[in-house]
Amino acid sequence: MDTHDIMTIKEVSEYLRVSERTVLDWAQKGEIPCGKLGSSWRFKSDEIKKWLDDRLSSAPPTAYPRIKLEMILNPNSIQVVKESLTKENVLNSMVDNISDVFELKNREEFRTAIFHREELMSTGIGLGIAVPHVRLKNIEHISMGAMLVKQGVDDYDALDGQPVKLIFMIIANEAQHVDYLKFLSALSKQLQCEEYRQELLEVADSDNFYMKLIRGI
Repeated sequence: MDTHDIMTIKEVSEYLRVSERTVLDWAQKGEIPCGKLGSSWRFKSDEIKKWLDDRLSSAPPTAYPRIKLEMILNPNSIQVVKESLTKENVLNSMVDNISDVFELKNREEFRTAIFHREELMSTGIGLGIAVPHVRLKNIEHISMGAMLVKQGVDDYDALDGQPVKLIFMIIANEAQHVDYLKFLSALSKQLQCEEYRQELLEVADSDNFYMKLIRGI
């Protein structure tokens, strides 16, 4: 998706996983970047992403205690792939893997939500990283899977246009908004470290990938 695409209130609510009423309230109060076209509110997708990133990065550290990664990541939900894959391959594989490992009963709802989220805006955040993430009603707790694609995913449509190699998929309950943002913030900050990213890219197998993740976040 073009980062300059225009979004509606409904699309922003789905992207941020909040109600349309909340988005409208933010717009009316000037708390979110937006404009009006006639009587309708409109939002630029690149401005919404920056707004969300700024909110995550500006949160006070004391408000975001460390979430133990081992509580939401299973060694079996880690994949290291040596051949190149398409974005569709990656997302389908990770949805199936996470659903199997964490025994999720709503696999197809999960899959639909992941692909719909990508239609709204690519989760390829740059630096070779993608973080597809959704919140659904019938999920008991936050769960995560990770994949390293050694040859990269060329068609991921990342914001910086670069192939994606590190993908972290997260699913949470709709009511887990705070914990969900806590972990996204912690993950994003850790992955900003070039040395740490390089360590992840050089792992030989899923066991080493898991241990690097556990020790790093």
